[in-house]
Amino acid sequence: MKVVECWGDDVPEGKVTSFPMAIKRKDDETVVFSWVVWPSRQSRDEGMKAVLADPRLQPDKDPMPFDGQRLIYGGFEVIVDA
Repeated sequence: MKVVECWGDDVPEGKVTSFPMAIKRKDDETVVFSWVVWPSRQSRDEGMKAVLADPRLQPDKDPMPFDGQRLIYGGFEVIVDA
C-alpha cells in the first residue's frame, strides 16, 4: 500500500470547474489532495472496512479536522503506471 498526501500551493480557481470550486473552498482554506494505492480491490475493501470499524475514527467520539461532506472519493483502475 502507498499513501500520498499533498497540500495545495498552486491550485487556481477555474472558470468552469476546479478543485476549489468542487469543494466550495472558503477563503481561509486550501485544497488537500490525497490518494492511496492498494495492491488490489480486495485489499482495499478489507482495509477500508477495518478503518471504518476503528473506534479512534468514529466522528461522534473524535471529530475529523475537516468537513467530510466536501470530501470527494472514488476507486480507479490504473491504466498507466510509468
